[in-house]
Amino acid sequence: MKWLLIFLFCSISLHAQQLTLEQSEPMEVDHFIGVDSYQHTYFIKDGVLQKKGSLGEFVFQDYQLGPIAHVDIINPLNVVVFYAEVNTVVFLDNRLNETERINFNTLTNFINVGAATNAGNNRLWVFNSDTQQLELFDYRTLRETVFSQPYEGIPKAMVSDFNDSYLLTEDRIWRVNIYGSLLLELEMEGYEKLVRNGDSLIGLKENNLYWITPEAVSPMEFQLAENPIKDLQLTQEFLYIYDGKLLHRLTLTQPKK
Repeated sequence: MKWLLIFLFCSISLHAQQLTLEQSEPMEVDHFIGVDSYQHTYFIKDGVLQKKGSLGEFVFQDYQLGPIAHVDIINPLNVVVFYAEVNTVVFLDNRLNETERINFNTLTNFINVGAATNAGNNRLWVFNSDTQQLELFDYRTLRETVFSQPYEGIPKAMVSDFNDSYLLTEDRIWRVNIYGSLLLELEMEGYEKLVRNGDSLIGLKENNLYWITPEAVSPMEFQLAENPIKDLQLTQEFLYIYDGKLLHRLTLTQPKK
């Protein structure tokens, strides 16, 4: 309980919201992915994607595909796993059984994919590393349907929902909608990670968290343990922070008037 007491009174006021620690629990994995809408926890350990919750414990592994670059759990019934080294996306059901896969190397219109996330309606958000464009890819017709303008830089993170996508590069954040239109561009140099839920956006830079809006970037001043932040997830109610030893769950709530 000692580690829990360190965080017990940690809270801040931030853009009409309050961040308060709810729970911390031990976890030692390679990467924390997140908690889905059914309260199942996803993580990668020893190169294997795992899921734990009320349904039970499930795993997916295919070592021939190399390391997992990204896992999108926005739809727990259709989990999207991206393997960058082999330019391949694997789709999994709610028990992590493979339902299908797309090898972009074998398509008639080859796509060199730098990032891939779920866009809903049989589509993926895809960053084309050759054209430097965000695209909507229909994996039923195996065709790109929407193209953004080209963006400079290497994608460090892409966080999407079914309406739009944020792209983080070395010095900027772009927001693009499903029609390929640019909604937002911010100069954001040095950020390492980005998490979102709806319009809420949080960035990680030099082990500090920042609340990001079109109007301002505000530091989130609160104490964490000595371990640096390794992984993040933002849901409608919680911000999850994984430091390599502990998984911390914090609430974002309206402050009392």
